[in-house]
Amino acid sequence: MIRAFLHSFARKMSRRYNYDTTYMHEIIEASPGAAIALGRLPGFYKYRGPKAGITVWIGALLASTLEGDCGPCAQLVVDMALEKGADAGVLQACAEGRPEDAGAMGLGFRYARAAISGDLDVDALAREIEGEFGRKALISCAYAAASGRIYPVIKRGLGHGKACQRLDFAGKTVKLAA
Repeated sequence: MIRAFLHSFARKMSRRYNYDTTYMHEIIEASPGAAIALGRLPGFYKYRGPKAGITVWIGALLASTLEGDCGPCAQLVVDMALEKGADAGVLQACAEGRPEDAGAMGLGFRYARAAISGDLDVDALAREIEGEFGRKALISCAYAAASGRIYPVIKRGLGHGKACQRLDFAGKTVKLAA
């Protein structure tokens, strides 16, 4: 019964976002407990902090996901961000490596890249996020920076890694550098 419910959830997600959930179905078949654990991950990385900080959080999640994957997971983050009202041009600027042209989203993007790489600029960027959006927004960005790579790593570890692809930003398709 639990497997049927979990498979139904994975199929629904696949249809909604045109996303290959084969790896999810394999996890469900092997271990419903593992699938439930996977399903708990969004509770961590989707902590968004205050409404005013959503855009900076999106930038951080996009940077982290792109660091781990430039294929289906990155497209999923773009699609979900667009669904929440993110500006396609701003998302694209970040993905193309122009976060300085992307306002608050670019700030979150630069922060996540600095946090991931151990860049000392992370402290100044953290102060900027906290100063403009508050401590809760900074926490949400730290969570996003740490977690955007989770799904790409799991997928690759299970043999479902994908090469870089073109990403679609609300109808404008862009090939990103690997």
